[in-house]
Amino acid sequence: MKKFSLLAFLLAGFSAMSQSDIEKAVSTISKNEIESHIYFLASDELKGRETGSDELKIAAAYLANNLRKNGVTPAGDNGSFYQNVPMEEISAPTNISVQINDVVGERFLGVRVKNIDFQGDAIYLNYGSEDDFKGQEVQGKLIVVKAGTPETKTAREKFYAGRDKRARAMSMGAAALVELGEVDDDTFNLYANYFNAPTTSLKSEEKTEGFAHVWMIDNGMAVASGLDASIPLKAAIKIEGIATREFSSRNVVGYLEGSDPKLKDEFIIYSAHYDHIGTGLPNAENDSIYNGARDNAVGTTTVLSVADNFGKYPTKRSALFIFFTGEEKGLLGSTYYTEHPCLPLEKMVYCFNSDNSSYNDTSLITVIGLNRTGTSHHIKAAAKAFDLTAIDDPAPEQNLFDRSDNVNFAQKGIPSPTYGLGFTAFDDEMRKHYHQVIDNPDSLDYDYLVKFFKSYVLSARLIANDPNTPFWTEGDKYYEAGMELYKKKK
Repeated sequence: MKKFSLLAFLLAGFSAMSQSDIEKAVSTISKNEIESHIYFLASDELKGRETGSDELKIAAAYLANNLRKNGVTPAGDNGSFYQNVPMEEISAPTNISVQINDVVGERFLGVRVKNIDFQGDAIYLNYGSEDDFKGQEVQGKLIVVKAGTPETKTAREKFYAGRDKRARAMSMGAAALVELGEVDDDTFNLYANYFNAPTTSLKSEEKTEGFAHVWMIDNGMAVASGLDASIPLKAAIKIEGIATREFSSRNVVGYLEGSDPKLKDEFIIYSAHYDHIGTGLPNAENDSIYNGARDNAVGTTTVLSVADNFGKYPTKRSALFIFFTGEEKGLLGSTYYTEHPCLPLEKMVYCFNSDNSSYNDTSLITVIGLNRTGTSHHIKAAAKAFDLTAIDDPAPEQNLFDRSDNVNFAQKGIPSPTYGLGFTAFDDEMRKHYHQVIDNPDSLDYDYLVKFFKSYVLSARLIANDPNTPFWTEGDKYYEAGMELYKKKK
């Protein structure tokens, strides 16, 4: 019996799929090319690609030059590939102190801090819900609430709940917000490393000088138990030593025009963040560089592979390539881009984001939001073509869809899944590499990556050449935003 090549088998087995798309997807992917990109982007010389660093600028230039090599047209500022993103770094405070009546706090987490020296009236508003705020006079007062909600259990859930409280307090003119919460020592130390440290954000266009939001540790909730909304309070909060440094970082943006006279007016975004977390304390091997091979040199290289492929074999729809800065600082680059798009958002019919933490199953690709749009059949077929299986989010408790750059496009209404390396749970194998110094290029399985990259490029080709425009699955939380963006009729 004659042995057929793998390509011949694939072409025979997927008759519904364009043979030319499979051939084209395979033809531009090579292990050497993948390795060369990842070994450069995740090299020690780039020192972990910290947002705002000179090393990240080098990475941006590398990405821009690769787009240029593939005939991609610049879409950034002043005819360049770069969109400058204004940012600011806020240093950690040198001191935080809070007193509520006669109670003086001892330990704090600076959730949102500004230099402030407030003494005056305070009001206790239970959990700080919308109902708790209703009808209350909070202008110029310090607001004291319990952390979280009656339903929240974990510290993480409680911190997320604080966002809405802060927004209410600021909108009603409060001076500051203090949340009373209890956490064990390990949890406090974990969050202190995050909150009581320098932070990076987009340069604020709306000044909120004087507003502060802190957690005051209240073990046993002894302080909170003695408070009541009907009892007037006096309070003081002092935060000092904060300094602000303004700088800019870069998104890298370019496009390729599609080949179809009509469909070329529709763009598909291929995106990934290219920053990582820089350097930190050395491990036992004296390694202090967080190289970020998986997160997200792999995702960045995935998008480069599409640019390479489409540069040689254009698709019917146009392609917009975006490499985001500042994802690790809170999705900053994509937040800025969706508020300052280089091309009209209503022309963007899909965003195929690529982001990774790690992997624990090389038979899979994991697509966060796979079944939330009408493109899942293309992604599944493309994975199967290379002996992989595409699965949806296996860890919904991690809320991964809303934790990568795709969510900023989803909120605008653009269908936006995130394509990632295969994992079945966010387990110890995943955590071993996620944001760790051992996430190096030489720790990757490149035979698996070849199949992973081919499946992404083939997925991209199938979606970009489909005569049907992709859209959200009806009932999705972002479905209505899509209807509004594209002015669809119900």
